[in-house]
Amino acid sequence: MTRPVVVRVPAKINLHLSVGARRSDGFHDLMTVFLAVSLYDQVTATTATGLSLSVRGEGAASLPLDEGNLVWRAAAALAAHAGVPADARLEVVKAIPVAAGLAGGSADAAATLVACDELWGTALGRAELVAVAARLGSDVAFLLGGGLALGTGRGELLTPVLAAGEWHWVLAVADGQLSAAEVYAELDRLRGTKRLQLQPPEKLINALRVRDSRAVAGALANDLQAAALSLRPALRATLREGDHLGAQAGIVSGSGPTCAFLVGTSRAAVALAAALAAAGVCRTVRIVHGPVAGARRVVANPVAPA
Repeated sequence: MTRPVVVRVPAKINLHLSVGARRSDGFHDLMTVFLAVSLYDQVTATTATGLSLSVRGEGAASLPLDEGNLVWRAAAALAAHAGVPADARLEVVKAIPVAAGLAGGSADAAATLVACDELWGTALGRAELVAVAARLGSDVAFLLGGGLALGTGRGELLTPVLAAGEWHWVLAVADGQLSAAEVYAELDRLRGTKRLQLQPPEKLINALRVRDSRAVAGALANDLQAAALSLRPALRATLREGDHLGAQAGIVSGSGPTCAFLVGTSRAAVALAAALAAAGVCRTVRIVHGPVAGARRVVANPVAPA
């Protein structure tokens, strides 16, 4: 029997997220800068007859265990693309919160593609895996590779951003969840008939390349933030508290409701995380850094649920 394949995959935050008009396919045109950060889920794929799925850890009880789960759809899509049976037992251990603006579902889908490609011996090249990933969701392709990248189209067209150094963040994870579809719909409602041009992240990318943390802090942007705050006004208090406690900058991550705070050092991250937790403005905090690699096979020491 083929040995189980274990793949670890990170979360992402958007340092820049410019949202254009709603397209005929229901998606929005995007221009975004993705950063993969050190908060990980894990997917294990084992030889089986047919497809099955189990999930444990952060938010597991809220997730379906059938084709309603992006993990299931990723395995089925890979099998169809490669012309092999979708035979695998998939086990997901989650530390990335669900529906939190951190792409946990997309991360698990990316890990599933890598794990099943190895398990089934389909040996697809990176370009083929990216093509399958792009059909599954806007963030899946990025999380195959991770790192730091500019995403266009609906986020699936990727250009690496070459920038030296490590960036430290504190994630303030809110109570409850926000559906990305709900947040995009709220953005459309707030805009009405107004349609804005996509804003390129040139200042941010230049600041990342020269490692100017003050300039990076000033260039963070998220068009979805107004919609997330409209749906979850309590996030305003979280952002204000992070600013008050000395974060270089704070931003809603993706569609929220997680708030991401940029800090200068790992020591500053520990201090800010403790202070945010004590302030009671979020459910929990996570200290992360990035950029980190995307979905990768691991040999031992599987992650435990948060």
